[in-house]
Amino acid sequence: MNHWLMKSEPETFGIDDLAALPRKVTAWDGVRNFQARNLLRDEFRKGDQAFFYHSGCADPGIVGIVEVARAAYPDPTALDPEDAHYDPVGTPDAPRWYVVDVRLVRRLDRPITLRELRSHARGALRDLVILRRGNRLSVTPVTKAQWDFILSLE
Repeated sequence: MNHWLMKSEPETFGIDDLAALPRKVTAWDGVRNFQARNLLRDEFRKGDQAFFYHSGCADPGIVGIVEVARAAYPDPTALDPEDAHYDPVGTPDAPRWYVVDVRLVRRLDRPITLRELRSHARGALRDLVILRRGNRLSVTPVTKAQWDFILSLE
């Protein structure tokens, strides 16, 4: 099993929105960065787990855990001219963008804030991608050791 961190702005789609859905499952859509797309398309597998991270808010941080419920498939929003994520370059035969379905596993007992993660940047989390200067990817890998350490902070 692989581990990931998936970022979303809570005003756009937060953990409360996921928890309110039937079956607590949704497509993780709208990824429009080729590096993040490649991870979704080529590396994510059904059963992988990811931290659900709230970004772009007053106190960003990890708020829950999701599981990949369905491996990558073409992002239907990219082909819908009425959708904000529409991409006129992609076609059904040659899609450019992909999604995975995620299912809420659980909320964390408490948020693990970016500030707290940074406090471990010289130790156990020194290579955590989200802590790298200039990183803006919405999907990043997390090693098993990083995963276990972050969960120990809960």
